[in-house]
Formats: sequence, C-alpha cells, structure tokens
Amino acid sequence: MIDEIALLRLKRAALAVLIGSVLTVGGALVLEHVYGYAPCKLCLTERLPYYAAIPLALIGLFLPERLARLALGLAAAGLLYGTGLGVYHAGAEWGFWPGPTDCGGGSANPADLGSFRDALASTRVTDCSTAALRILGLSLAGWNAVIAFVLASVAGKAALNSGRRERSAAPRR
Repeated sequence: MIDEIALLRLKRAALAVLIGSVLTVGGALVLEHVYGYAPCKLCLTERLPYYAAIPLALIGLFLPERLARLALGLAAAGLLYGTGLGVYHAGAEWGFWPGPTDCGGGSANPADLGSFRDALASTRVTDCSTAALRILGLSLAGWNAVIAFVLASVAGKAALNSGRRERSAAPRR
C-alpha cells in the first residue's frame, strides 16, 4: 500500500533540492558572468555536487518511491561532500589552514607575444585563500557550505524517513 503523505513529502523534498541546487548554481553563474567575479579552482569544484543533485532530484520527482529515495540519498551524500568542500574553502579563506597549492588560475598558452600581452591584461588570477565577496560576514564558500548542508539535510531526511512513518503508524499486535 502506498502512503500518499510520505510520497508527497518525498516529492516535495526532491523539488526543494532541485530548486535550491538550480538557484545556487544560477547565482554563482550570475556572479561570474554578469558581475565579473572570477571563480577559483575550488569554487568551480564546489559546484559539482549541485550539478549531480539536479538530475538526482529530477529522478526523485518522477520515479517511483524506492528509486526516488535512492536518488535523494545519493544527492544527500554528494551535497555533504559539497559541505565539506565549502568548509575547507572557507577555512582557507579565514587562514585556519592552508588552501590548495595548485589554486590560482591560469590560461592556455598564447600563440604569440601580442596575444600573450592581451592575456596578461585581461586575466585575473584568483586565489583560493582570498574571499572574493562576503555577505553578512560569510564568504561565498561559507554560504556554499551552509546551503549544501541544508539541502543535504532535506534530501537525507526525505530519503531515510519517507517510509518510516507508515511502518510506525501500523498497529502493533
């Protein structure tokens, strides 16, 4: 027997993870392409869990309950990884620990001296240990950790609890 309320909760969580992931990636892309904030290597890596969570949340919306729970569980695991990346990045920005040694940007090798000069004039090297922007005291990496943790919590709770209420509501003999 299908518990309609549990299924609705599961689909609502999938929709929340989908919307949250799309808005997070969309916000990062707007900051990058509209406002000119150049992401560092770690910033780009922090987007990967959202790129994975979007199709997993879509699976959670449209597939049966068991597959939806599996998809949301995988999304939760990936977003927890993203939380760890965000904490690591924010800690490096605050100087709590060193950031990655290979972070700093770069570009393709120019073909001639003129294109090399053009590349030097237009390329902004972005360091992983420097916050590009702080909002309410948190850097974008810090906000990424918060958002990824909230979305991971929503996805994980839905994946683990969707069928639990039905079993616990059954009368005991």
